[in-house]
Amino acid sequence: MTTTNKTYRFYDLPTVTVDFERPDPALVTRAATFGSATLHEAGGKIGVLPPQIKPVVPTFTISGPAVTVHSPPGDNLWLHRAIAASQPGDVLVVYVDGVYEHGYWGEIMSTAAKARHLGGLVIDGCVRDGAILGRVGFPVFARGLCIRGTGKDFQARGWLNHPLLIGDVTVNAGDLIVGDTDGVVAIPRERIAEVLDKSRAREDKEADVMRKLEAGETSIDLYGWDR
Repeated sequence: MTTTNKTYRFYDLPTVTVDFERPDPALVTRAATFGSATLHEAGGKIGVLPPQIKPVVPTFTISGPAVTVHSPPGDNLWLHRAIAASQPGDVLVVYVDGVYEHGYWGEIMSTAAKARHLGGLVIDGCVRDGAILGRVGFPVFARGLCIRGTGKDFQARGWLNHPLLIGDVTVNAGDLIVGDTDGVVAIPRERIAEVLDKSRAREDKEADVMRKLEAGETSIDLYGWDR
């Protein structure tokens, strides 16, 4: 495993937080056994990030604690900083001020993040090198692909591990991020165990419903919708 204990100068910026509480790794592993839709429903219809954010490769999945990144629009320096500041398993969750149409991430960054054993990227914007990202194998979720380049303005202000508002969902550092082909859900860290228990109960109930449907019963009868 490749890690570093180097202290970077940007750690001293007032908008940077590097220490925060992450969920129990056992809960992260358990969460990966559930679909994003199940977690959303079981939690009370919570945490859905914009549906335009999808895996660049359909088989990509993610489950890990959020490292939140507020990046200046059209600039990806803070994403490079986030890779350096993150721990194995962390999922970068990136907001770019609604300026979607730049290639904020590509082959080099995926290679760097994979080498550091990060858990994935969720960006409310675009990336590039789409075909290559699949070969690298680091899970990337984005709004789409765009070849427009980005800059690296050392004077531009960004934030690491401060709350983000993506769509109508507030994401905090350490929240659980789960993504699959259906989309991405954010579960508040303090609710993870509860939501996982409810997800298990929901899946068990749905398995029973499936058996009854296969036996010939109707969903109208099973759910009492004949009114």
